[in-house]
Amino acid sequence: MSSARGGIADRLQVAGEVGAALAGGSPVVALESTLISHGLAYPANLEVARASEAAIRESGAVPATVAIRDGRLVVGLSDAELEALATAPAGSVLKAARPSLAAALARDGWAATTVSATMIAAHAAGIRVFGTGGIGGVHRAAGPGPSLDISSDIDELARTPMAVVCAGPKAILDVPNTLEVLETRGVPVVAVGQQELPGFYARSAGIAAPHSAADMAAAADLVATHLDLGLGSGILVCVPVPADVALPEAVARDAVERANAGAEAAGIHGPELTPWLLARIAAITDGASVRANTALIANNARVAGQLASALIARASGRR
Repeated sequence: MSSARGGIADRLQVAGEVGAALAGGSPVVALESTLISHGLAYPANLEVARASEAAIRESGAVPATVAIRDGRLVVGLSDAELEALATAPAGSVLKAARPSLAAALARDGWAATTVSATMIAAHAAGIRVFGTGGIGGVHRAAGPGPSLDISSDIDELARTPMAVVCAGPKAILDVPNTLEVLETRGVPVVAVGQQELPGFYARSAGIAAPHSAADMAAAADLVATHLDLGLGSGILVCVPVPADVALPEAVARDAVERANAGAEAAGIHGPELTPWLLARIAAITDGASVRANTALIANNARVAGQLASALIARASGRR
């Protein structure tokens, strides 16, 4: 019987440029694909996907957007494949996470990879750095007691040793409890260039980051040390949204609170909750949240490229 890793490897389809970069010791950054299929509408989804890949290249690394097509985990989509995914008919693209990975691979057609599925594929391919917008975590409780609605992103970070670059947990979450669960699961959370945890739409979540790194060199040292220890968990590297599109912290917090109150009043829950909240926050902020979201995605990709390049330089002694 083949091992779990061998089983994943048998499903991989690594693009030629990505495979050559990995074989040659060049930096590679993985990107998810749910933002293309479920996060943004066409043509913004394709524009952001292309901008993210361009930002990684500008940082000296090779982009590897991950998706599922006809039973294969494709690591490194071509531009034509990006466009095909971005223009796929509504409802035809599954969203694949660890719990739904088998179902996505057992069918023909497209499936987009979330944070967890992207990490699985990228790690199996030998990629160490992944750039995304924000991670999922613990949702806010709708009633008394803690919420049991916890994203599979959390467990994936606990079990897959990769550096994940993001703008922090998504603002719609219970951020303090998300940090508590990450700590319990052995996942370091580090903010780059500031002491506060980035607040996704805002530069700060109003919470001190568990760890901070002054610059990319310090972040690369921390990431390399964690991964080299072989503890088995990933590390979350958080960078703030660009200042020119960031929402003021109070504005972001108010929009999130109003959206969550609206969702509770309307009885919105389960898989419908996140898209409903994001659409409501966009309406409340007159589109400012969308502008911040699209900007931070490309910015995170750029920083992920810088991190991947710094890790390669560190390993070869070119610090």
